[in-house]
Amino acid sequence: MEPEATVAAALREFAQRLAPLDPAPARSAGVAVRAGDADPVVLTESVAAALCAALRSYHDPRDRGRCAQCGGPRLDEGLQCLDCGQPAGLFGQLIRERMARHQ
Repeated sequence: MEPEATVAAALREFAQRLAPLDPAPARSAGVAVRAGDADPVVLTESVAAALCAALRSYHDPRDRGRCAQCGGPRLDEGLQCLDCGQPAGLFGQLIRERMARHQ
């Protein structure tokens, strides 16, 4: 399935799942969202607010925080910074302390 169709289907499913819970579905026209060439998905005010809340609360599992050394946002699975190469977190601090003792 094309990415646009996947996004449109997810939006449509989200709106349909929340539609029965909408306190005033006819209160406003809502927001129309179009993904690529797919038909627009109309979100009521309540569903649009729920989508905004869901997007704001999303945490990407690839986000492992920021590097304490350079502030970069790209830490690998081992918590090593992909920007400056320094290990991050308590493990990184321990390594830096031990290295300082040996120098």
